[in-house]
Amino acid sequence: MKNMKLLRYIWALPNTILGLFFVPLALLTKGRMQVVDGVLEILGGFVTWFLKNGLPVRGIIGALTLGHVILGYNRESLSINRLHEHAHVRQYEMFGPIFLPVYLAASIWSFIKGRGAYHGNYLEKKAREQSHEE
Repeated sequence: MKNMKLLRYIWALPNTILGLFFVPLALLTKGRMQVVDGVLEILGGFVTWFLKNGLPVRGIIGALTLGHVILGYNRESLSINRLHEHAHVRQYEMFGPIFLPVYLAASIWSFIKGRGAYHGNYLEKKAREQSHEE
């Protein structure tokens, strides 16, 4: 069982490394880190700025998952979004290094179908279902 968990961490590692780039940026700007259920959460400082200003979808995302790293505005936004983001962690464990291209393809497909790139995205819908948001 421990071997399977280790394999899931390794499979998602390329995406987790992207998330780890936020560690020094957050710490240098008074951000914080915590580990919850085996996932590193980074909050505040540069991470807050990035979530509000650095994404194509500005200001509406309270948290973002990159492998086994979750970025959040603050403790409250992480608490509110934790179940949803942990559903994405499980998706990263399933898709591994191809998660981001799969997510992008799902967003484009949903946009083309008129359902919205975010809300209609199949992976977002599954994360909402798994976190009991719907």
